[in-house]
Amino acid sequence: MFFIKLFVALLLTLALVVYLVNLNIKSKVNPIEDVTTAPYKNAKFHNTAPRKPMTFSDTAALWVRFFTDKKVDTVPNIDIPVRAISRADLDDLSTDTIHLVKLGHSSILLKMYGKYWLIDPVFSDRASPFQFIGPKRFHQPPIRLEDLPPIDKVLISHNHYDHLDKASIKVLRDKAQEFLVPKGVDGDLVDWGVEANKIISFDWWQEHQTGQGLVAFTPTQHFSGRGMGDGNATLWGAWVIKTPHESLFFSGDSGYFSGFKETGDKYGPFDLTMIETGAYDKDWADIHMKPEESVQANIDLQGKTMMPIHNGTFDLAFHTWHDPFDRVVVEAKARNVTLSTPEFGRIFSIQDLPPLTPWWQKGSTK
Repeated sequence: MFFIKLFVALLLTLALVVYLVNLNIKSKVNPIEDVTTAPYKNAKFHNTAPRKPMTFSDTAALWVRFFTDKKVDTVPNIDIPVRAISRADLDDLSTDTIHLVKLGHSSILLKMYGKYWLIDPVFSDRASPFQFIGPKRFHQPPIRLEDLPPIDKVLISHNHYDHLDKASIKVLRDKAQEFLVPKGVDGDLVDWGVEANKIISFDWWQEHQTGQGLVAFTPTQHFSGRGMGDGNATLWGAWVIKTPHESLFFSGDSGYFSGFKETGDKYGPFDLTMIETGAYDKDWADIHMKPEESVQANIDLQGKTMMPIHNGTFDLAFHTWHDPFDRVVVEAKARNVTLSTPEFGRIFSIQDLPPLTPWWQKGSTK
């Protein structure tokens, strides 16, 4: 028992050291000086519905649980099916509609009427400040970041490591024309070498007209931070994309809240909602939805078809890796919600969405 406790203590210490090293000592995010529609006080953003703050004992208990709870089936024992794609495959696609590819976790590639957009691109092996510790990918992306065509726009929902990947941004800083980010995240990108004139920072409900259609940044119920010294110093949210013919919603991360209905009433209905379905737990139920809540969010948004995201790539919680899929299928059937569950790397168009395909039940056993 002594050696088990010692091992846990060493792991906790190592994790804390990694976390502290990543702080860069000083905050890179300057206080937001202009008016913001998101609640903002004492240089921190806040949710519209106040969250119960985590006490030190809550945080300590969660760390202990993380290192002592026995995880069961949180890593796949099958080969995750991934369809390899090439630059030629993408360039051969038509330019008269929207094409989509689920790259992994919450990373989405869009071909928007001939222009390539990336949402929350994470191509690193780990969703972590360092590549020697932290959640490791279950599968490789269907295409290398370096092999992608020139990117017109990169959209970021918030600055957590599984959504904002420093290594990917450093490749994209010369490859992408424009970065659309929440307020405050522009500071990180500039520090990583992205030219300031390439960045547009967004407040909640802020709209931006592009050559392909309208983009709007809408509220979610979440938080931000990449270290102990920058908690909630930058904003978080979801993306609405509306062309003259199609409408898409990308949730980023969120707990279930009334804002989904507000977004649906303002911008819906949506042809496709890409909604977080994974990494939920009783200890953080207000910032990540259970699958049943994700289905309700789709209903609130007036989504015609829902594609579950934020799953199948990283172990970020205590539930089994396939639990999000199993539960969302049951709930969607009960609520008469149409699901689309494409394999990673499958290319499809908004007019021809893939049907429910239980790929997580297939594959060769490892």
